[in-house]
Amino acid sequence: MFEPPDLETLVLADNDLTEVPERIGELTKLRMLDLGHNALTSVPASIGDIAGLTDFLYLHDNRLSSLPDALGRLTRLRYLNIGQNQFAELPRCVCAMTSLVELKLEDNQLASLPDCIAQLGQLRELHLRNNRLRVLPEAMPPSLRQLDLRGNPIVALPRTLLELPRLEKLDLRWVTTLESFDVIDALEARGCIVYR
Repeated sequence: MFEPPDLETLVLADNDLTEVPERIGELTKLRMLDLGHNALTSVPASIGDIAGLTDFLYLHDNRLSSLPDALGRLTRLRYLNIGQNQFAELPRCVCAMTSLVELKLEDNQLASLPDCIAQLGQLRELHLRNNRLRVLPEAMPPSLRQLDLRGNPIVALPRTLLELPRLEKLDLRWVTTLESFDVIDALEARGCIVYR
């Protein structure tokens, strides 16, 4: 697996893997790493050493509940999928991945998002379907274009969503708990597509 050392794409999905060797950090030229659809309960901190990891990191459909802080060194990564795991809170290292354009967190157990989510200044798409979110942080990523909140018990949307100039799609299908529609009405009035 470690030859050639200039490998750029590595797909280890659908293998029932329960662990990944620390040596994976030696593959510093990787641009895309797919560890999805396995049985991982942890990933090695050495993934944070893969300086070339810029395109995709797939960790979805595993048994992860945390990520090593070292993954925060992946500051050039553009796409992260950690959906279909067991995260009760967003790993802080994700907030350090400041080049993320798309973040998939669906089908976890997230009850809240940390304020540091707003540090993801390049983020365009945030997928949060089927979590336990009741509210959102006041500050959200400023470049956000698509926000998927389907299947969450959301009770209120922050008025600060109206300050996101590029927000063009808000998905609220299967959300039956909203107590006010003022923010939704204002977003629709300015041309944002709201699915509800």
